[in-house]
Amino acid sequence: MTEINGVLVCGGAGFIGSHLVDRLLADGYKVEVVDDLSVGSLANLSSARARGGALRFHHLDISAPEFSELVALRRPSSIYHLALLPTGATRTNEILRSATLLLAVLEAARRYEVQKVIVALPAGLLYGEVPARQLPVKEGRKSEPMGVAHVMANTLVDLLTVYRESYDVEFTTLAMTNVYGKRQRPSDGVVAAFAHAISNNTPPTICGNGRQTRDFLFIDDAVDALARAMAKGGGLVINVGTGVQTTINDLWNLMGSATTLQEKFETARTGDLQRNAVNTTRARIQLGWSHWTSLTMGVAELLER
Repeated sequence: MTEINGVLVCGGAGFIGSHLVDRLLADGYKVEVVDDLSVGSLANLSSARARGGALRFHHLDISAPEFSELVALRRPSSIYHLALLPTGATRTNEILRSATLLLAVLEAARRYEVQKVIVALPAGLLYGEVPARQLPVKEGRKSEPMGVAHVMANTLVDLLTVYRESYDVEFTTLAMTNVYGKRQRPSDGVVAAFAHAISNNTPPTICGNGRQTRDFLFIDDAVDALARAMAKGGGLVINVGTGVQTTINDLWNLMGSATTLQEKFETARTGDLQRNAVNTTRARIQLGWSHWTSLTMGVAELLER
């Protein structure tokens, strides 16, 4: 007899995914994690695995036929897809693979009547460079294509819309800003990179002049939005962030205030945004969500020993 229960999390051994798994287990869900461990780590799931029988881990590529078989067997009520456009993906084939991975999830959801697919995408890739006068940016803003990843982010939203309209596969897409917190790899975010520099007593590196801005969102706040999206926000792209711009220089001044480390400046990376922040009015209305963790509070929790 098939088990018709639970939630499936693709990319559940990653930074955001593992925190979401912790939340879902705490909320009483049975959780199936699918991850090929190319980016994620079983260590991220150590606390979740200690909980026992409510969690199952599957070392599996989403594009493999076994993924559809797993969905057929477990019949999850919802699927979270957190394995799209991973941080640091620069090669065209890596970026294009996101369409293949999303289609695999959508096809499985269509065939086995999964109630909802919830996707997280980087807001910076979705909206591109936004003029200062239009920040914080609202959902639906269109911009000139600024790279393959930007085009792909918007294509993924189009795919979700097509499957909703043609096959009744419900979705919610969360456009997330710069999420930070424990378990994040130093290569995947400037907050994690600065924390790594502090813990190793090495000078931090700032690419560019440091005046570029980001909208930093604490992991607990991000996960709360994901959890709420399971039952709300159908058919929508919803911004998840703070709406507050912080320069990289100000971030380092906050994080490095108790050290004597001096930052190093390097040439700006190609394609880096100059500014980023999102308007979260839709999240408040549709999800009943707003952030509650200030950058000062979040950084303090991250750096606590």
